[in-house]
Amino acid sequence: MQSKRELNRSILRLTLPNIITNITVPLLGMVDTAIVGHISEGGRQADYIGAIAIGAMIFNFIYWLFGFLRMGTSGFTAQAYGAQDKREQIDILVRSSFIALTAALLLIVLQKPIAFAANLFISGKQSIIDFALQYFYIRIWAAPATLGMYSLKGWFIGMQDSKTPMWIAIMINVVNIVFDLIFVFHFHLTIDGVAYATVIAQYSGLLTTLAVFFIRYYKKFDISFSRAVKKSALINFFKVNTDIFLRTVCIIAVTSYFTVASAKMEYPLIAVNTLIMQLFTLFSYFMDGFAYAAESLCGKFSGANEIKNLRRTVNLLIIWGAGLTLLCMIVYGFFAKDILSVLTNQKEVIRAAQGYLFWTILIPVSGFMAFLYDGILIGMIKSAMMRNAIFFATASFFLIFFAFGQTNNALWAGFISYLLLRSVLMTIFSWKDIFG
Repeated sequence: MQSKRELNRSILRLTLPNIITNITVPLLGMVDTAIVGHISEGGRQADYIGAIAIGAMIFNFIYWLFGFLRMGTSGFTAQAYGAQDKREQIDILVRSSFIALTAALLLIVLQKPIAFAANLFISGKQSIIDFALQYFYIRIWAAPATLGMYSLKGWFIGMQDSKTPMWIAIMINVVNIVFDLIFVFHFHLTIDGVAYATVIAQYSGLLTTLAVFFIRYYKKFDISFSRAVKKSALINFFKVNTDIFLRTVCIIAVTSYFTVASAKMEYPLIAVNTLIMQLFTLFSYFMDGFAYAAESLCGKFSGANEIKNLRRTVNLLIIWGAGLTLLCMIVYGFFAKDILSVLTNQKEVIRAAQGYLFWTILIPVSGFMAFLYDGILIGMIKSAMMRNAIFFATASFFLIFFAFGQTNNALWAGFISYLLLRSVLMTIFSWKDIFG
């Protein structure tokens, strides 16, 4: 059995690169927005910024639904890693990559129906919508690279390697920024230049990751496509990932309706809720780092049937999560207003937010176990527990919001209940498997 010191080192070794990787996620959108916001072409900067936001929203929705490619792959791979089953390790990567490529090609074939469906739900200035669709029709060609990276990232995490995805994420952002600048300011392209830069960056990341795989891993494995995609293996892969997919649908339902409900409230509550939600997002970047570590380590120990190491790892993850939660509660409790002042200079919005800042203290304490147990259960391939918990949690969100008058406090109470119920139920559902 590993010592606490060894396990803590393993947790931090896997967590810190994942946190850095998570922090790079919003950087890309910020850079794209900043660059189109400085295009000096007929005062269309606002249209370009709006188009980038809509285009990014469409792709976030599409790719979020395929998040199971990353999570399912990491869980299965970590299990095979723990069991020292090299054949299954490589079969999982081939299987996941095959599904990713198939899904990506399907997205490309169905790009026009997807754009049509998106257009039905988008309302606003026609020029913004036209630019957003122009962006969509170019960036959709990056789907094979994006979904392929999901599978590869999940595989590396399952193989206990968080540093490779981190360096690849940093490289993708650098490449994207460079080509953004070249296309927009040298070749004088606009929204199309930003889209082309994203496509190039995604394929650069995919090719670089594949190069790392071939240099470090290829010779260690016996690769067989027919073995990897046999019917029974695919059925098992989809069985687990269907649970993860349904979980993702629930998350999208809650977060999307949160925005919809906020938009229907009196001004400026939509701005208030958006800013406060940024504090939740910031907290999630850090907690997801520990969740990814949980996927790697809990999957490894579960696959190796090392129950004592699994149990000790879960305990240490909870201690780390509780420590980070306490720190965030202190920061949010004393400095939430100052953080909001950095995000906006609108005094009216900051003033309106005063009555809702106490929710920021409850976000970390109600949600940190949900993040951790997502990672723990993904690693243990106990996706049904995660699915069942979020079904109840999602129902509680809508029940509380509608039962208590559809006010802003009711909306936040529903969201806190949603986080807390996920935390409590996943702990209860998995208790016997971990501590029983």
